[in-house]
Amino acid sequence: YGGMGLDFSYSIAVAEELGNIRCGGIPMAIGVQAGMTTPALTRFGSDELKKQFLIPTIAGDFVACLGISEAGAGSDVANIKTTAVRKGDEYVINGGKMWTTSGCQADWMCLLANTSEGPPHRNKSLICLPMNLPGIHVAKRIDKLGMRSSDTAQIFFEDVRVPSKNLIGEEGRGFTYQMLQFQEERLWGVATVLTPLETIIQETIDYTRQRKVFDKSVLHNQAVHFRLAELATEVELLRSLLYRTIALYVEGNDVTKFASMAKLKAGRLAREVTDSCLQFWGGMGFTSEVLVSRFYRDLRLMSIGGGTDETMLSIICKHMETLPSK
Repeated sequence: YGGMGLDFSYSIAVAEELGNIRCGGIPMAIGVQAGMTTPALTRFGSDELKKQFLIPTIAGDFVACLGISEAGAGSDVANIKTTAVRKGDEYVINGGKMWTTSGCQADWMCLLANTSEGPPHRNKSLICLPMNLPGIHVAKRIDKLGMRSSDTAQIFFEDVRVPSKNLIGEEGRGFTYQMLQFQEERLWGVATVLTPLETIIQETIDYTRQRKVFDKSVLHNQAVHFRLAELATEVELLRSLLYRTIALYVEGNDVTKFASMAKLKAGRLAREVTDSCLQFWGGMGFTSEVLVSRFYRDLRLMSIGGGTDETMLSIICKHMETLPSK
């Protein structure tokens, strides 16, 4: 369908390299396009759907967005209220989505909606939704703390009609499909923060080496260079966990626990590194002129988007409970 047919480890290599971009919004937008809206379509979509949506998305002719979160259902995906009611050979969609990355400019949305009245984990379906259909209202572009170069939309659906053939895979399997997509999304997110964190640490070393306080460089203080050494070590440990998880995933293993651990650690470490390093920049760190202040804002999303830290902890706990006793 226009891709290179490589395994997921290559996507992670790309994600890690995109971390050299000096803002978080651009890698995130690429990640939504390449690893968040398309995995389910690639795995479970019909050939017709792949030709209509996947080929132009891979080529970069279409911008895609992911319609999962709602005002009352962020990490709690099972609680979404948007409905897609089957009427003849169409679905009629009503509801709305919140915090939709690239939603203001998207050509199509990978939409998760309730297609029946059944149990919350078995009543949802994924649908390829063209964004130019009547009844789709992009309410506003949300003003955010960080990721300011990325458009984030609030979107409403009012009796939107979409062909039933736009269903991805089987009806009622959307929750399961989306959980699989989340694994790749979370691993992509982890990969994109590694290089920024290394960059922040190195720039902080360079700045504190030349910045003088009480007639000596800030870096000359043992508390400073020990702290930077600790943070650099933590980044390398996170990279090792990511690489182990990717190796297992490529071999076909369920990596839900490790992916959740990596996502949790990445979010917390991003906060720890940016906060600690910004402190060493002093007043300069509180300005918009330096990279550390941008990443302080941008990378804060890592602990929220794609599943909060608390959600990751819940997933990890559930998987630990299934381990066999020794």
